[in-house]
Order: sequence, then C-alpha cells, then structure tokens
Amino acid sequence: MKLTVVGGGSTYTPELIDGFARLRDTLPVEELVLVDPATDRLELVGGLARRIFAHQGHPGRIVTTSDLEAAVDGADAVLLQLRVGGQAARLQDETWPLECGCVGQETTGAGGLAKALRTVPVVLDIADRVRRANPNAWIIDFTNPVGIVTRALLQAGHRAVGLCNVAIGFQRKFAAMLDVAPADIHLDHVGLNHLTWETGVRLDGPEGRNVLPDLLAAHGDTIAGDLHLPRPLLDRLGVVPSYYLRYYYAHDQVVDELRTKPSRAAEVSAMEKQLLEMYGDPSLHEKPALLAKRGGAYYSEAAVDLAAALLGGGGSPYQVVNTHNKGTLPFLPDDAVIEVQAAVGPKGASPLPVAPLDPLYAGLVAAVTTYEDLALEAALRGGRERVFRALLSHPLVGQYAYAETLTDQLIAHNREHLAWA
Repeated sequence: MKLTVVGGGSTYTPELIDGFARLRDTLPVEELVLVDPATDRLELVGGLARRIFAHQGHPGRIVTTSDLEAAVDGADAVLLQLRVGGQAARLQDETWPLECGCVGQETTGAGGLAKALRTVPVVLDIADRVRRANPNAWIIDFTNPVGIVTRALLQAGHRAVGLCNVAIGFQRKFAAMLDVAPADIHLDHVGLNHLTWETGVRLDGPEGRNVLPDLLAAHGDTIAGDLHLPRPLLDRLGVVPSYYLRYYYAHDQVVDELRTKPSRAAEVSAMEKQLLEMYGDPSLHEKPALLAKRGGAYYSEAAVDLAAALLGGGGSPYQVVNTHNKGTLPFLPDDAVIEVQAAVGPKGASPLPVAPLDPLYAGLVAAVTTYEDLALEAALRGGRERVFRALLSHPLVGQYAYAETLTDQLIAHNREHLAWA
C-alpha cells in the first residue's frame, strides 16, 4: 500500500507519522511519500518521520520528494494538508477583517474566503494529477476550508472525502468524562465543516442510549469552559456546539479579544520554528510534547481510520466525514457537502440518517451553505463581483459596506495567489 501526503513538510506531519506507526495493523502502509516544495522543512520532517518508524519497528519505507508526479504515481490514497501562502497568508487572513469589526479567522468569514480562493485552484490541479496517475486513488482532504475544498473536489468528479478533527476531539473528551473507550461513543454530529453541533452522544453505536443530558448535567461547566461559552447557553440549547460556533454566538466579544491578543498565526509561526529545531535533533525519535499545542489533536487516528475504511482493510464502519448531502438534510441541495456520521467503505461515504434539525441550527446551516456555494463560484471563476457576493452572503459579514471594503482588502492581500486579479 502506498500513501502520499501533500504538504508533507508541515510541522503537523509527525503527528500523522506517529499514528501510522502505532496503528500499522489497521493501515499497513508499505510506502509513505511526503511531498512538499519546501525542501528544507521537508528533510527535517522526513528525518524525524523515519526515526519514528524505526523506533516503533514499522517496516514501511518513507520517501521525501518535491516532485508531485512521482509522489502520487501509484498511490492508493493521497492526503492533502497544504497551506497555500503559508503562515504569512494566515496572518493576513486573521488581521485585515478586524479593521471592519469582523472576525479574522482562517477558515470562516472573510479570512476563510481568502483561504478558499487561494486553495481551491491548487487542490484541483493536484487532484487532476492524482487522477491521471491512478484513477482509483482516494483523496482525503484535511486542507481548510474543508467543506468548500471537498465540494470542489466532488464537483470535479474526484474520489474524495473531507476530514476534520473536531468530532474525534469531542469523542475522546466525552469518552474520558464517561470513563469508557472512545470506540463506545457514537456522536450525533451534524452540520457543515466548522459549523456543527453534537445533538446526541450515544453509547454503543447509532442506536445506543443518548447520554448527552447526563454529560451536560455532570460536566457542563468543563464543556462550556473549553468552548469559551457560558454554561447557561449550553443548558438552554441542550446540545454541544463546536468551538467555531463561538464566532457566531459571541461575535463581538471574539473580535474584541482578537484585537487585543497576539494572532494565532504569530503563535503558530513561533511554535513551528521551535518544532523544526527539535525535528533536526537526530536523537529525537517521537513526536515532541510541544506538537500537541500546534493543533490537529487526534488527526492521525482519524486519518488512519478513514484511509483504512476507504481502502478496504479495516477502520471503523461509521465515521464523521465531509461528503455529499444526498438528502440527509432535506433543506439543502443533494450536492451540498455536510459533516455528519457516515458509513464508510471502499465505495466511499454514505451519510447516516439524522433527526430533523432544529430550525435554530438549520437556518444557520442553510445560510452558510449558500455562502459556500458563492465562495466556490468565486474560487473557480474569479472576479471582484463574485467575491463581493460571497462576502455579502456570509452571516459574519452581511453589511454591504463591510463587504465592499473586505472585497478590496482580500484582493489586495492575495493578488499573487489569484490568477484573475
């Protein structure tokens, strides 16, 4: 089995490698290719990756290259974890929207649109090369904004599934609170990527007992604290929103906070410098503790589980993924991309039925789906007016004066990445 990681020079990668090494019985990788144009970073990451495999007794071969064609040739699955423009572009995404009093964030709002416009054309080019190299290869997208990127891939006819670590993070957190194994927890997880709610927490599978009320009663303060939302709000909702819902439920408070503290991009850039120095230490043969602060917790377990299921070698039968709606949420088009529990296997992902979604959440899901439609159109076709329409439709922007200003700023800050600008 050959797997390729596009963006293999990311400081995230040792987390992924650790999972491949530990879970080799679930996903027996024979050749793992890390491809990245940043060859200096790639060699540091690749060296640590080989030492992790060797230390854990994994027999697989790790190859590093900057040649995308060679990397995807014969690959059974290709995992995308790239960041077009690097942390410098992320810093911009998190900064200029604040000038209008809008959230500055890399996956939603104006910053999220900027990232989508930079990313979608690059990902589609990579996917075309993957299809030429192996039409049967699966593409697993971890690249944000996952929902928009996955929809672009599916719309272009690629064999693709989107992946996020929010659900597995909740699964692990709730399992620890209940003192059960993570595999015993099944989430009623529903919404769009980075716009989801846990409407149920079930023991022992999709038909198991819903223990979410018990969790909120016993651990509501802890859950609310982790989400930076007030406990009374969780009690009133009776569900657990993802932490990205804070950008909607506490928008002005978040903007005030973002204006007065260092950006996440600045924090991550400093952290990446430390991590790369650590990766260069030839005595290091495991992922360092600092990596846990980089983000992407449990990413490796989720990626291994998904790849194993798609490639027919194992993996959990039900997993939270990003895939076509196919009537699951009847108020959305069938080709919308939603994030829900799905049955996953060699034929792909089929969403499991979900209970009717409360209008309080359905309205926001419908609005953001409309934004994602317009965002994808802007990413594929370009043009200032399409960017403006996408921004005007976004619930975190909305006002035409803001949309006008943010459109000009988005284009100015991303011109080198926009072929049409």
